[in-house]
Amino acid sequence: MVKKNTLLLLACLVWSAAGFNVLRLGLIAYPAYRGLWNYLLSALVFSVFQIFVFGRLVKKHTGRIGAYTKERHFFLKFFDVRSFAIMAVMMTGGIGLRASRLAPERFIAVFYTGLGASLLLAGLLFGTNFIKAACAAKEKK
Repeated sequence: MVKKNTLLLLACLVWSAAGFNVLRLGLIAYPAYRGLWNYLLSALVFSVFQIFVFGRLVKKHTGRIGAYTKERHFFLKFFDVRSFAIMAVMMTGGIGLRASRLAPERFIAVFYTGLGASLLLAGLLFGTNFIKAACAAKEKK
């Protein structure tokens, strides 16, 4: 059992690690595809995922965790079942896509860089929310 604010830190660590790894895969593939058009496409992927998926996810789960009335919770409660299912589908799909070699290397470079950067930012936003919650808890004392 962990304090409810620690759930935000766990979300930060999980999403930052996932984002870092996906971003790393994209950047490893990127050198052969450097160019303005690809950079713009990566920025578009980043923006779409940040606005429509991960930005909303951070707000939803931060609000849910903040609304908990009990102070201690099971450490996996940083997400709900639906979010864990989404994470599992994304991981399975990403691994399968790369392993099957169905996606061209250029797609991996452009898409994974944008997606990974968005995932990493989501993790950092969870970390920011953890720090804010910790500071607010200190001020209450």
